[in-house]
Amino acid sequence: MSGELITDSMKPMHDRSNGLGGGFAGYGIYPEYKEFYAFHMFFDTRDTRKECEAFLKERFEIIQSERIPTRRIPAITDEPIIWRYFIAPLKSVLLSLQLDEKEFVARTVMKINAEMSGAYVFSSGKNMGTFKAVGFPEDVGIFYKLEEYKGYSWTAHGRYPTNTPGWWGGAHPFTLLDYSIVHNGEISSYDANRRFIEMFGYKCTLQTDTEVITYIMDYLLRVQGLTLGETASVIAAPFWSTIAAKTDLEDQKKHTYLRTMFPSLLVTGPFSIVLGFDGGLMALNDRLKLRSMVVGEKDDKVFIASEEAAIRTMEPNAENIWSPAGGEPVIVKVKEGAFS
Repeated sequence: MSGELITDSMKPMHDRSNGLGGGFAGYGIYPEYKEFYAFHMFFDTRDTRKECEAFLKERFEIIQSERIPTRRIPAITDEPIIWRYFIAPLKSVLLSLQLDEKEFVARTVMKINAEMSGAYVFSSGKNMGTFKAVGFPEDVGIFYKLEEYKGYSWTAHGRYPTNTPGWWGGAHPFTLLDYSIVHNGEISSYDANRRFIEMFGYKCTLQTDTEVITYIMDYLLRVQGLTLGETASVIAAPFWSTIAAKTDLEDQKKHTYLRTMFPSLLVTGPFSIVLGFDGGLMALNDRLKLRSMVVGEKDDKVFIASEEAAIRTMEPNAENIWSPAGGEPVIVKVKEGAFS
């Protein structure tokens, strides 16, 4: 699917944002570099870029280094230096640190974002990339020339910041490795979530509550090895009364265990989120369904949006339009063999 399609889908969503942040994540967009991590980065100055590049060369083989192509438009201003690197961890460094590849990359992202002033890694997965800016999302898509990219999966977001600043690094999606999050709502449990997740080496530096959801996803899925369904049951956990009423004892035990083991990762407040990952998407509402979410289908495609209008823009003949229940995950994966 072309990036132009997902850009157009945000036009009827214009009034859901106020021009202080828009962004997209595309999966399968770098087939020629699919074996390498794609670091998308913002730099304040050329000197910062040179300093960061020297740091990366100590840890990675840099396969390709280039500006991310953009086009100048009046709606997008004050852009930083926007760069991308296709890189592979040096095996000698992995051996000396006794780390697996993904953990090493995640730690590198945290170190740059927390310790290198004026440098931010805003995308770090394989065969995927995030594109974001201060602006309305339909303008951000034009700015980044998304019509030149094709992917098997896309997410998009328009910001309407209420408690946090509108800046380039604070636009959605937030990513780590191949996980990306777009979020509609507000996280009232942010402090508890952040304090817990930062005990495990994550650093929340991008001044937006949504960032913590991305790190929670990485921790539960990659580090703890939970399934997508189990992860949803931690973030939007059923009420204790709901668990007690379950007739399936094994299911009851599982939910009791998850609530007991990860109480600080329960996300409270109104939210609807879409998680992008290698090979699919997961959509999730808070357990009280305080934010809107609509799902539609057509042939071999699934569409998820805050409003049906966005789905109809992408696919006028979409079928099976429905709204998931609160706390009920919608998990979509590419068909086996359709994407490698």
